[in-house]
Amino acid sequence: MPAKIFIDGDAGTTGLGIRARLNLLTEIELLSLPQKLRKDPGAKKVLMEQADIVVLCLPDDAAREAVAIASSLGESAPRVLDASTAHRVAKGWTYGFPELARGQAKAIAKARFVANPGCYATGAIALLRPLVDAGLLPADYPISIHAVSGYSGGGKTMIADYERGAAPAFEAYALGLEHKHVPEIERYARLARRPIFAPSVGNFANGMLVWVPLFLADLPLKPKGADLEAALNARYETSAFVKVMPVDASGKIEPQSLNGTDELELRVFANDSRGQAILVAKLDNLGKGASGAAVQNLRLMLQYVQQPAYTAIGAGIAG
Repeated sequence: MPAKIFIDGDAGTTGLGIRARLNLLTEIELLSLPQKLRKDPGAKKVLMEQADIVVLCLPDDAAREAVAIASSLGESAPRVLDASTAHRVAKGWTYGFPELARGQAKAIAKARFVANPGCYATGAIALLRPLVDAGLLPADYPISIHAVSGYSGGGKTMIADYERGAAPAFEAYALGLEHKHVPEIERYARLARRPIFAPSVGNFANGMLVWVPLFLADLPLKPKGADLEAALNARYETSAFVKVMPVDASGKIEPQSLNGTDELELRVFANDSRGQAILVAKLDNLGKGASGAAVQNLRLMLQYVQQPAYTAIGAGIAG
């Protein structure tokens, strides 16, 4: 019997991407509401009672309301995968980055509530967490994270502005230093000091680079570039989606070559004689940064969809 999945908010960019991927899977049945009922709480409740897993692709407040509806269903309550920012650092939610640490994929598979990561956060955490865990990067080291994304991650207004030629070719934003991805980066990279995050958007639809400059000579162990690369390789050597790549001798990198994939590539550009390095993550902000990550998590959750043994709301963080 196929698992039943309801995507609440499947008209947006992330929801459409998830639906397109799930349409390729024969082991699931997609549930949906007519357009006129998509914001009807009663209609949502009826459909949630039928679903094994509900995927939320909604604004934060709407996502919280949807979780309240799902949680009110008692024994009929579905499992929930939330692609919004609302629950990424909330108590009782499992963070949906399977490569985060040993045991994280199993925790996601069993969890009742899973929070899909942010696109920028995926790149930053993938770079930083292994180095913190390996002791190469102190948790209280002052971190600066820079990034550029395609405009597809900016919502309907931004997409429309770019597509009609009314937006700038490049724009830095969130300069008030309150970007919504910072809390999850801080928590799941295990940083003891809030990082500075400086995102930007370019005039291309999708694709993303996230980069972190480091003064290697200022780190306690004074690591070389090869040490950083070895720590990343040790964490991701068995991953199907995250790969540590050699750097291009040109010292350049562009953001779009992974578009249409669910892959994440990590690189260490180091100048050991200068005691400096730049860590770089490349991904499709709509792939491993959004819809692709959601489907990866759903595949894990589907392993337990017919079993009552998945954990309750206190699943928490593994690793």
